[in-house]
Amino acid sequence: MDSHDKQTTKNHRFTQALYHAIHGTWDVFSRERNMRYHVTAAVVAVIAGFWFKISEQEWLWIIFAIFFVFLSEFANTVAESLTDLIVRGRYDPLAKRIKDVSAGSVLLSATFAVIVGAIIFIPKFF
Repeated sequence: MDSHDKQTTKNHRFTQALYHAIHGTWDVFSRERNMRYHVTAAVVAVIAGFWFKISEQEWLWIIFAIFFVFLSEFANTVAESLTDLIVRGRYDPLAKRIKDVSAGSVLLSATFAVIVGAIIFIPKFF
């Protein structure tokens, strides 16, 4: 497939947009090591939710925390990919800052998720 066959314009159909969105989602889930850790933690939280029969409100918090972490990881992947595209392997202190701050946002969202999980599940153990 040469470069003339690759799409470089806006999607014209919903199915095109959906295809690209699914491809992008799969790309993050399959390539990003930390995303696999987040998925594992999410699966554990969902299993624990069923096990402990958490309330509807607790489910909302768990689901919010899971999606917040996932979205942060997606944004981090975008920031890192764009930075890598621009600097092309050269060291740049601003590029480092972009990557560090982006990774920090994932750390904060994951910390939020741990706090939500602790508030919901720790009392269920006692």
